[in-house]
Amino acid sequence: MDGRAAAPAAGTVLNALATGVGSAFALDFDVTAEVSLDAAADGVTGTVVGHPDADTALVERCVALVVERFGDGEGGTVETDSEVPMASGLKSSSAAANATVLATLDALGRAGDVDREDAARIGVQAARETGVTVTGAFDDASASMLGGLTMTDNTADELLFRDEVEWAALVWTPPEQSLSADADVDRCRRIAPLAEHVADLATAGEYGTAMTVNGLAFAAALEYPSAPIVDALPHADGASLSGTGPSYVAVGAEDALQEVKPLWDDNPGTVRLTTTQLDGARTT
Repeated sequence: MDGRAAAPAAGTVLNALATGVGSAFALDFDVTAEVSLDAAADGVTGTVVGHPDADTALVERCVALVVERFGDGEGGTVETDSEVPMASGLKSSSAAANATVLATLDALGRAGDVDREDAARIGVQAARETGVTVTGAFDDASASMLGGLTMTDNTADELLFRDEVEWAALVWTPPEQSLSADADVDRCRRIAPLAEHVADLATAGEYGTAMTVNGLAFAAALEYPSAPIVDALPHADGASLSGTGPSYVAVGAEDALQEVKPLWDDNPGTVRLTTTQLDGARTT
């Protein structure tokens, strides 16, 4: 009983830490998961390609939750392989959870039977249970699972809306890592009025402005530099710190972002030019 799936990374329009309302959009690079189930296996064992010491509790719990709901007590293995740097603000955990949930459903022959929103909620439940998220990250999970741009109420795991956005996207990932579960939530809550303004802008379709206001506010709250956002602004439609950092994402026309790339290339880490992704997670 084998299954395989992939789910994309995502960037931030609105960080949900301040109010529980968040917004994110899918980016065109993936986490893939391969799941093998066996009725005789005792429990679930996870591995991450290239990271033998990585914590695999999240993906193991994803497999277990899917089996509890749709299987018959099977155990087995899950292996993930990521183009998304871990602990970088690019929703690698949400993408890994989504890919694992879909791969497990695929192994059970149920991938076409489960609503994609509900499949994302399984990964969110696993993330909460294993402590990898503060908010539950349904905004990140929904964007990765459904593709396009989503806004959610993470306190109720409710999808408020989804839109299809077609942008080029420039992503700078510094070499350091930042775990979202370690973010200073109290400092983020102090900027709730700005987060509410960002939500209003995004609801009105002003995604680029929403991103930029979010980025400046949360960079200050989380004590990251705002210079990368300011450097991008003459060219990009919007730019933001992604999640709780340390990555930054700028969006707009590809030729405009080519003007930003050499500015960000001066920083340590990696800079990649990609696009938004509309298909979301899928079996492969």
